[in-house]
Amino acid sequence: MLGVLLRIVLLVLIVRALWRLIAGISRGMRDTSGNGGADRAVALVRDPICGTYVVPGRALALRDGALVRYFCSERCREAFAREPRGPR
Repeated sequence: MLGVLLRIVLLVLIVRALWRLIAGISRGMRDTSGNGGADRAVALVRDPICGTYVVPGRALALRDGALVRYFCSERCREAFAREPRGPR
């Protein structure tokens, strides 16, 4: 009985893998852009504390006058807020 159950599970996994393979190939054939669907480029901004590049829509922001600064983490944002800054 256990052998039959293992064969059924194995068959289901194989069918699922084949289904995903065929679906991926089909999706790739429909993509006419040639770049795998990466049509939208997003400009990255650099965290002024650690230098990490982040996507502005996902980054933490802090207004510095009229300028908006973007940070990769709360830790970097807090470090920037504590940092004494002179006139720029």
